[in-house]
Amino acid sequence: MYLIENSQDLLNIVKAVSIFGLVVFICWAIFYFTMILRQMFKVVKEMRERFIKIDEVITALKEKIEHSASYLALIGEGVKKLVEVIKEYAGDGKKKKKSGKRK
Repeated sequence: MYLIENSQDLLNIVKAVSIFGLVVFICWAIFYFTMILRQMFKVVKEMRERFIKIDEVITALKEKIEHSASYLALIGEGVKKLVEVIKEYAGDGKKKKKSGKRK
């Protein structure tokens, strides 16, 4: 009643150990492959979130530019009036100084 009585028993034991080693290696490879896929899915998810945030920022900037563009004409008119008032004020000051010198 020995475990190994002939060479066939030894061959069966070697086959069993080899299959067990192969199964352990395949399980280890599947585990690491799964971890790699998990990491890739996390990276893709983070990149999607970042792209969504970038898209939101660009959309917000676009809306602000569109809204400010509607006020740009009013601001331009206000600046023109301000420049005209400053020119008139500066022109009146020069006339007063010149008229003061003549007296």
